[in-house]
Amino acid sequence: MSSPRQIEQRHKGSAHSFIRRMVSPGDVGERIKPFVFLDYVSGHVAPGSGFGFHPHSGIATLTYPLSADVQYEDTTGQKGIVSATGLEWMRAGGGTWHQGFIHPKFETMEAFQLWIALPPIVEEGPAEGLYIEPAQVPQVGNVRVLLGEYGGAINPIPAPSPMTYLDVVLGPDESWTYQPPAGHTIAWAMVYRGTALANGEAVTQELVVFEDGDGTLTFATQAGARVLFGSAQKHEHPLVLGSHSVHTSEAALGKGMAGIREVARQLKQAGRL
Repeated sequence: MSSPRQIEQRHKGSAHSFIRRMVSPGDVGERIKPFVFLDYVSGHVAPGSGFGFHPHSGIATLTYPLSADVQYEDTTGQKGIVSATGLEWMRAGGGTWHQGFIHPKFETMEAFQLWIALPPIVEEGPAEGLYIEPAQVPQVGNVRVLLGEYGGAINPIPAPSPMTYLDVVLGPDESWTYQPPAGHTIAWAMVYRGTALANGEAVTQELVVFEDGDGTLTFATQAGARVLFGSAQKHEHPLVLGSHSVHTSEAALGKGMAGIREVARQLKQAGRL
């Protein structure tokens, strides 16, 4: 087992209305790819807030509402409600459109949306939407497995490349140690409730990136904390950005944009746009 890894970078994020963007390609997204965007929703959100039909290509999004239901619809023909603490997975592939609206359970709410860069083998493939109810999200002790595998439990969403994405709940005077799987040289964490010591360094309401390696990561807290955590094999491809897309090349982006336009044509023909 290798020595513990140190924090290399800290990021507080940038606020946009009720959304705080914790990761984007212009800051730490290039550093921790395949994790390229992370939005944190926290605070008062009016019921029914959200986003109408909009497109994506080349990426996957994973929405994790902790204290709200999410009403969804996508152009693969699916629509419905994901209950609070469930998961909404949208793999855009070669082009898709979706929409979603938030229905908070309380006066204030929390949610996360993660964008994942896709490898070339699937970035131009068919779109996929999977909607996972809370009971289907694996839990190992105090850890919810949002994507990938942990402690022998496998999330039902097929990860597009080797990665693990977890929500770790720590009670008072608890600690948690993670040994990354072989090849998971990328690791980051966001302490979004309370304060935790991440390999001995205090972290509160911020995202931290750990130095590359295969060493252990330990989180400890005195008063309790909640930690969103990711590890992965590095995405060894460029991030070629469109307005709603992330691809590995200009050629792939061009195909994705063409796919988006074709789905838009179908939506307009059906009177949806």
